[in-house]
Amino acid sequence: MDRIDAMKVFVTAIDEGSLAGAARKLKRSPTAVSRALNLLEAHVGVELLHRTTRSLKLSEAGLRYAAACRRVLVDLEEADMLAGGERAAPRGTVTISSPPILGEEMLRPILDDFLNLYPAVSARLLLLDRFVNLVDEGVDIALRIGHLADSSLISTRIGGDIRRVVVASPRYLASHPRIDEPADLAKHQIVAFTNFGLDSWAFTPAEGSLIPRTVQFTPRYIVNSVRAAVDSAVAGTGLTRLYSYHVARHVHDGQLKIVLADAEHPPMPVHLLAPQGRMAVPKVRAFADFALPRLRTEFARMAKEAGTLR
Repeated sequence: MDRIDAMKVFVTAIDEGSLAGAARKLKRSPTAVSRALNLLEAHVGVELLHRTTRSLKLSEAGLRYAAACRRVLVDLEEADMLAGGERAAPRGTVTISSPPILGEEMLRPILDDFLNLYPAVSARLLLLDRFVNLVDEGVDIALRIGHLADSSLISTRIGGDIRRVVVASPRYLASHPRIDEPADLAKHQIVAFTNFGLDSWAFTPAEGSLIPRTVQFTPRYIVNSVRAAVDSAVAGTGLTRLYSYHVARHVHDGQLKIVLADAEHPPMPVHLLAPQGRMAVPKVRAFADFALPRLRTEFARMAKEAGTLR
């Protein structure tokens, strides 16, 4: 058995979500895909995938093995690309992760234009409201908001001025107690978005203090979708906390109002991240070079807009 080929089948099956999807992607028969997976499991001596007729689920061992396989395959691809020289034409699949709204509204049109320019490149765009592990999850490049922890990842700053804002509808604010400081939120209904705190929000210290102000609450409503949180706030269900670009249109239209602007944390920076060595791969380098100037233009516009939100 060609173990490298079997690893590729295994990872493709995970990414496509089914044996049939892997067969289509790899242009092989479902029987050939199943045989490769069976041989791989026999080699490692454990079940890697729980299979049904419609879906696949990684076993605990399979989860660990998948991360190792992705690292091996990425290293092999880098070796092949580097051996071909720096002038090698971009080709293959580039995998990109992004927060959903930014990915849909900003990154996706840029990626469309990039693919039109490079016909030998294909793409996987992962729209996820969480930080991905670029190496373990096989991601070539990620668009990420927030301050970066020290790591081996290569980062390129795109822009900043992404505010974290608390908003509610004018109708809600008119019928509930006045909000002058973070502690006042304890008297209010909260629509909690998963990534911004399910039972507490932190704000800058009060004047003369160094301790951030943290407000504990029991949310009226919990959602894991930005659009749902925005729509519920517009409907008057309560206050929610999101990034400024999530609510900019609704604030300009008068459907939402920002509260506690004076207690906001400083704006968040935005970076493109890539694992060590990936920028040397032509398809990744080409995408970064193509996307960066466009992203910087878009984030400069977004930062200007964020500064006008009141």
